[in-house]
Amino acid sequence: MQNVNIWSEEFGAETDAPILLIMGSMSQGVLWPDEFVGRLTAGGRRVIRYDHRDTGMSGTVDFAADPYTWDDIKNDVYRVMDHHGLASAHLVCHSAGGLLGQFVAVERPERVRSLTVIGSSPLGGGEGQVIMRALMGQPQPEGSLPEPAPEFVDFYRKLMAAPPAADRRARIDGMIAEQRLLHGTGLPFEEDAARRLQERIYDRARDLSAVANHRLAAMAKPDFEPVGVLHQVKAPTLVIEGSHEPAKPGHSAIIAEQIPGARLMIVAGMGHTLPPEVHEELAAAILAHTAE
Repeated sequence: MQNVNIWSEEFGAETDAPILLIMGSMSQGVLWPDEFVGRLTAGGRRVIRYDHRDTGMSGTVDFAADPYTWDDIKNDVYRVMDHHGLASAHLVCHSAGGLLGQFVAVERPERVRSLTVIGSSPLGGGEGQVIMRALMGQPQPEGSLPEPAPEFVDFYRKLMAAPPAADRRARIDGMIAEQRLLHGTGLPFEEDAARRLQERIYDRARDLSAVANHRLAAMAKPDFEPVGVLHQVKAPTLVIEGSHEPAKPGHSAIIAEQIPGARLMIVAGMGHTLPPEVHEELAAAILAHTAE
């Protein structure tokens, strides 16, 4: 497996404490909103965000010829840190990016100054299998993580059965519908802003279809996540969940229970996305958590 080029950008002064933003599966780094990043840099942080392989402006892979697993996606975290000269950083992670952050905090604790996990699931919990069983209508074994909300299951069942979008506008309309679902029902949904964001995501992608390789990577090594290791996390940890989380409801409390000393924060109205209404609250919490 040859290394894939990873796009990244940084903001703020090199002398400020570094925050590495790790976005979720199949998601570009620009889903960390510019305004949110600006609040962190204004608070005296050096902020770095990046596109995972097979997303955005990072390199794409012919998966059949050169397959990879989520271990490789996790190791890209180290590559980004090394490229920016970071022996360690504060990791701020969203969704499946939180799995990566938790794994790094266990595997290389010396590289993690603090850990913030937003809208994620506990490492080793098999969240991907929980979602797949829910979509397939299969029963969940005893002790499984909580299922996604019914509207989440209904949306993705219909999406899986739908034909591919015919053109750019249809694809972007579908992306907006997905954003609306993940936004949740606790705050107003601004469709014009959503369209601008999804147009940006569409237009900056080298190959929008390449994100499906993340699913193939998960299937290539279903046991990617180590089990029963979160008690090993040494980094100060903040776990954040929206009160209207549709994808992983209640998962954050389980993370906080398993990591020693972790703090749980519930953000009123927030779903699985990062809308403007929560930027101030999130940034203030992260700035306090990363204060050195």
